[in-house]
Amino acid sequence: MIFLIEYNRSKGSLVTFKRFKNKEIAQKKRLALELDLNKRNVAHEVVILEAESQSDLEKTHQRYFFSQNKISANIKKYIKQS
Repeated sequence: MIFLIEYNRSKGSLVTFKRFKNKEIAQKKRLALELDLNKRNVAHEVVILEAESQSDLEKTHQRYFFSQNKISANIKKYIKQS
């Protein structure tokens, strides 16, 4: 699965989250989104990521989905389990 993410770094919040089966379509949507944001002078991060599932993506790219406190708690939990 291909995921298109728009992330507002200054607010630490997810703005757009879309799933695609086709990488080419996802890349076209990413480009259109980046051009639109640039035209409106909006400084958001836009990425395309590939993962088996959203759950896998949430594990590898937590900052897009969780607060800093939640990420810290996840790290502490992982360290205790090791």
